[in-house]
Amino acid sequence: MWLRRAFYRWLFPAAIVLPLWLLTGWGLFRAGGWAFLWVLFIAIPSVFVGQLLLALLVRARPSVRASAAVSWLDVAGFSVWHVLVVFVGIFSERWFPFALSGAILAALGLFWLSIRQLRSELRDMGAAAGFPRPWQGPGAEAGPTPGGGSGRIRPGEVLIVTDVEPREPSGRGESPKPGAAGGTGEPGERSPHDPDRTRDDR
Repeated sequence: MWLRRAFYRWLFPAAIVLPLWLLTGWGLFRAGGWAFLWVLFIAIPSVFVGQLLLALLVRARPSVRASAAVSWLDVAGFSVWHVLVVFVGIFSERWFPFALSGAILAALGLFWLSIRQLRSELRDMGAAAGFPRPWQGPGAEAGPTPGGGSGRIRPGEVLIVTDVEPREPSGRGESPKPGAAGGTGEPGERSPHDPDRTRDDR
């Protein structure tokens, strides 16, 4: 864990240290005038911008911000790239082409790895929050709906959302409730408002 946290703190300082090493290595190993122009106008800006961009991509991940530590994939990727940049700064006539090619490939691979990890974490956060995934298409399962449906949205289907609560459907042919219209509901008993009963009382 301490190594991952150390790389987390090293990301931004590396954007300054690595370009300075290239300039220092040119002076120590006496690479020549053309190499100085290459270091000054190509190598230093490329390493500075690349390392800064990679550091921002790594620190943009929620897991990295929460734990203040990079992943083990980040540790492996940055280790390979930084070691190759150091070898480039040695300016060995025998190993310089291999070190430079390896450093370029390592930077591109690390950039792809950082983008992939960031997209994976953002996708997992969106799935946990219930947002639909864009690659699922119009016929994707959207989960169960409050009305008991399957949640499948078909192409061309129009959904109307209202604020009115659904009512219970009343069945036809329901028998009247007991005691309706003043009666007790007993068979054969007449209602007090029945005209035949009024005549009999008279």
